[in-house]
Amino acid sequence: MNVFIADDEQLVLEGLKQIIDWEANGFTICGTAANGQDTLNKILVLKPDLVLLDIRMPLLSGIEVVKAAIESGFDGKFIILSGLSDFKLAQAAMRYGIDFYLTKPIDEDELEQSVRTVRRIIEEEAKTSRSYSEYRDKARDNIIREILQNTCSFHALDLCELHLQASIYQVITYSSYNQDTLRPVWNFSDLMRVTNQNSDTYDILEIEQRKIILLKGDFAIARFQNLLEHYRAKPQKGSPFDSIFLTYGRQVTRIEDICLSYQDVCQLEDRRFFCIPDQHVIGYDKLHIHLSSTHLFTQDLAPKYAESFSNYIQSHNPTLIADTLKNLSDYLTGCTAEITDIKHFLIDIYILVKQKIMQIFPQTDLPFLANASVIILIEEKYYLYEIIEFLSEQFEMWMHSVGYSSGENVLDEILYYIQHNYQENLKLETIAPLFGYNSSYLGRLFSRKLNVNFNSYLDQVRIQKAKELLDDGSLKVYEIAERIGYSNVDYFHRKFKKYEGTSPAEYRKRKNS
Repeated sequence: MNVFIADDEQLVLEGLKQIIDWEANGFTICGTAANGQDTLNKILVLKPDLVLLDIRMPLLSGIEVVKAAIESGFDGKFIILSGLSDFKLAQAAMRYGIDFYLTKPIDEDELEQSVRTVRRIIEEEAKTSRSYSEYRDKARDNIIREILQNTCSFHALDLCELHLQASIYQVITYSSYNQDTLRPVWNFSDLMRVTNQNSDTYDILEIEQRKIILLKGDFAIARFQNLLEHYRAKPQKGSPFDSIFLTYGRQVTRIEDICLSYQDVCQLEDRRFFCIPDQHVIGYDKLHIHLSSTHLFTQDLAPKYAESFSNYIQSHNPTLIADTLKNLSDYLTGCTAEITDIKHFLIDIYILVKQKIMQIFPQTDLPFLANASVIILIEEKYYLYEIIEFLSEQFEMWMHSVGYSSGENVLDEILYYIQHNYQENLKLETIAPLFGYNSSYLGRLFSRKLNVNFNSYLDQVRIQKAKELLDDGSLKVYEIAERIGYSNVDYFHRKFKKYEGTSPAEYRKRKNS
């Protein structure tokens, strides 16, 4: 705390500076004066916590100094010094807010006691002021929160007290770009390069673990637009701008519509999962485009995607794997679904593809991750593109492990595929696109290279597998028919007799005799 000492007698002034140990009593002498006018001028500039002055001074009396200082907004404490003959003046001075008056000659103990009392009063007032300020700020934050969430009584608001008299408003969110970091690394005011005295430029508060900022006025919004320019030009890696993630809602002109801008940023925060790499900002315009083209999400598509990926892995077709992953990403980005449901959908696809590949290649040592590990890994990913990249890496690894590719003869790849999928409902029309052909050309290629058509080759592969199963003896004939891809056992009988000259039962009997 600071004390200012004024007396027109130099000897007395020096004595007052030394009479007690000011520092031991919590005060530092910040200035002195020898007349009333100089005293008034200096205390209005220095704003000391305590003024010790004589009641009789040149130019302005002590009473006049006190009166003028208080009228000018000075809120420090006063101790007046007076002679015995000035008792009536001292009494008058008490009406102007004097805290103590002491008679000359000054008693050291009396002065020290008065100074300590003034110090306690100042400390109590400061504590009360802080408590009131904290209570007021907390109440104000609650009102702003209610405005954002549209739960307040607008007619009862004191817009002046709330500093809500701007002509335009905009809500934004401000968080760390690295989601492993709980708090933003840089102060928002520093990034905006603005001061925020009395919350005139923006309000900042936290709602549901989101750091919400209400921009107020043209200046604040213009500064925010300047900030966005750094992201349009892509921020430099490691710069302050690279550490921040922002969303911004629509601009509104009415207090009642601030909630709409807040709703925008909440929806945008939920869309963060769909951001592309190095994306630091999502704006209301992107939300508008998304909402105009959304579609319903269905979990039933997982087996369809899994079937496609399984076929492309076996046909050694990285182009179709990449195209289908892009299609999958676009589908999920445009759907209305919870992020948790989307992650579970992708987990299902992974597991279904894995099961299919394991079923087709049971003897192959494949680099599969455990299902539990995959579930944890995908659920912990922050972005959709990270999961898509993970699936791409896994599918490519499996493709190189199981796919046959000579790099020269695509027909060898097709034959390899048939050898491992003969039990499915294979058709030329569905196989041809997997290898980049149309069905007519692939049909002619079969006939020219193998001297049989596609269906005949497929029948031969199936009959060969049937003979192996008949030799094993553990399955009934109708079970073998289903196992090799014939749903009708009579049709299987006809095909078997066509190629082997005997029925399946006679073939088994002859083999066992």
